Amino acid sequence: MKAKRFSLTLTLLLVLLATIFGVSPNNKAMAATVCSPASAISAPFAHDGAGDFCWQAASLCTYINSWNLTTLEVNGTAYTNTYATGASIPALNGTYTIHYVSTVAWGHFEIGAPCSGGATNTPVVVASPTRTLTPNGPTPTRTRTPTRTNTPLGPTPTRTRTSTPGLSSWPTAQGDVAVTASIAVSGTFDGGMKRYTGSGPLGTGGQSENQDPIFNLASGATLKNVILGNPAADGVHCAGACTLQNVWWEDVGEDAATFRGSSASLTFLVDGGGARHASDKIFQHNGAGTLTIRNFQALDFGKLYRSCGNCSTQYQRHVVIQNVTVTAPGLAIAGINTNYGDTAQFSQITIIGSTSMDVCDKYTGNNTGAEPPKIGSGADGVNCLYSASDITYR
Repeated sequence: MKAKRFSLTLTLLLVLLATIFGVSPNNKAMAATVCSPASAISAPFAHDGAGDFCWQAASLCTYINSWNLTTLEVNGTAYTNTYATGASIPALNGTYTIHYVSTVAWGHFEIGAPCSGGATNTPVVVASPTRTLTPNGPTPTRTRTPTRTNTPLGPTPTRTRTSTPGLSSWPTAQGDVAVTASIAVSGTFDGGMKRYTGSGPLGTGGQSENQDPIFNLASGATLKNVILGNPAADGVHCAGACTLQNVWWEDVGEDAATFRGSSASLTFLVDGGGARHASDKIFQHNGAGTLTIRNFQALDFGKLYRSCGNCSTQYQRHVVIQNVTVTAPGLAIAGINTNYGDTAQFSQITIIGSTSMDVCDKYTGNNTGAEPPKIGSGADGVNCLYSASDITYR
């Protein structure tokens, strides 16, 4: 009788311990969840857009990166809006299952080259109409990166952040590169999220209008996954149409980027990234054409965008600013020259910490070098194009 009581007591004790420590009687660990069914992809790989996708890759190559996503998981572990080296992510049964969720058209994910064994073509990916979560292996510890954090946008030791959908948190540099002479870029330059800082002739930290840039982009070039440190000289120069993708300025020098070229059909794109501490302008538009700034964040600046007010050769210029968050202090989001027919179009704009920051300042530009006079501010349906619903104050 005593033996039966002892056996019963021991059994109850084991059940109690299993309940407390999450161990089932058969000693099986709780399972993680990865998406399924998964469509096979080849690396390197890139995808943009809204949707819910499940992919499987044999390699993550050199790195993965994403922005403006709701979810990015690899083998059940969150890497949302985060840069990570491929080698730092463990495979599961020899493969990598990737769950991508974005609610916006400018969501982005990429697996970056080079890949061992050479690059392969990227197939067309079709969204899986139905997805179930399948247990597969032990549960990893998950830490989710918020889609966007701010107040202010860039991290300094005394700043705190709150979540704002649609934009990424400030990235961590994956290394440092000292730049003593401008880096010429044709084609695509992928910086691997390293920090590029001016040194020697580019390291004065001055505000001269005639400084050389850290990066000098030829027409048609793309600069991506780069952090510009302090000093940043004159940032980035584009000789013609260019794309700046996921580029960050930790402390803007004279200007973050300058856009040039004489054709009215030129298009420039800034997609993702951020800039802070610009005593004057962030983006200087000296040439013709249209600049689109989207999915961007700015902190402590004079103007986010300025159409050159007194260049010796003047053009009609256009800017489209979409899904951008700016944090005070700041004077204005954009400045344009109405006498040359400039336009500025705004949507999904968030202004943090100020109700007096101008959205769109209007000037009378000139080609003499004189300081252009400001003639007004605000939406007018002709040059400054936005409605009250396009601007959110926080």
